Amino acid sequence: MKALIIGGAGFVGGYLMEHISRDYGWSITVTKLENEIINQENVSILNLNILDKSAVVSLLNEVRPDYVFHLAAQSSVSLSWKNPSLTVDVNIKGSINVLDAVRELNYKPRVLLIGSGEEYGHILPEETPIKENNAVRPGNIYAATKACQNMIGKIYSDAYQMDIVMVRAFNHIGPKQAPLFVVADFCKQVAEIEKGLREPVIKVGNLSAKRDFTDVRDVVRAYTSLIEKGKTGETYNVGSGRAVSIDDILKTILSHSTTDIKVEVDKERLRPVDVPIIEADISKLRECTGWNRHIPLENTIKDTLEYWRNQVHLS
Repeated sequence: MKALIIGGAGFVGGYLMEHISRDYGWSITVTKLENEIINQENVSILNLNILDKSAVVSLLNEVRPDYVFHLAAQSSVSLSWKNPSLTVDVNIKGSINVLDAVRELNYKPRVLLIGSGEEYGHILPEETPIKENNAVRPGNIYAATKACQNMIGKIYSDAYQMDIVMVRAFNHIGPKQAPLFVVADFCKQVAEIEKGLREPVIKVGNLSAKRDFTDVRDVVRAYTSLIEKGKTGETYNVGSGRAVSIDDILKTILSHSTTDIKVEVDKERLRPVDVPIIEADISKLRECTGWNRHIPLENTIKDTLEYWRNQVHLS
């Protein structure tokens, strides 16, 4: 089997390549932007800007994959507030370019479109945990673009008989994640404090929000299971099935710190709108694939903190 990973230089791409190479043995082609670097053996690496449709068409005709994992995205909620135009371009226009290029092929590869649990937005108390058929009420720019991608994916699947499976991935975390994201951010700050590189004060945003966190190594297992077993035209939640407050995440990180640290709210880290709770109902994923989470949240946090301790030490 041939797997094409579009946008493989990001956080998830490396773990997905490792998982497929180790556990599946498929032939892997991965794309990246020209200025990005991928250090992965046994894969073919190509440059691709998904905003250039002709380049996407050429690449697909060259590779002719059986499976397409569409990971390329502007995936930061905070950055989407600061640069909504970029977020729309990459997440909507870029995805349409990929789907159009696939549609023009003379065969039908299976496409996994990666969306987000943020699409559900303002979840009512009686809707938790959230099911895939729940109304979506995006509460930020990133979520709106991913909700649009999901709707377009469904339309393409139905109208053009394309083999598309859609995912709403909830917060995934782990070593190597950029500090744009909350767990990596906190772990990096703690590691810097432990090394004496900053004062013993950790800067935080809204700690009351509750999110569904899953280790990225479990997430990529769900993605491969869905690209094999998911039903065409369907959307699947990928998460742990349990929401945890950012405050509890912070307390866990601080409990593993080697120094006393004060917590301060930084107004710059507060978002214009923050959804109180997002928690996945993952029964549809489990019934379809048999997937279950393997790595406990505390283990992921410890691994992430240790990663940043090593990074700070090397810098």
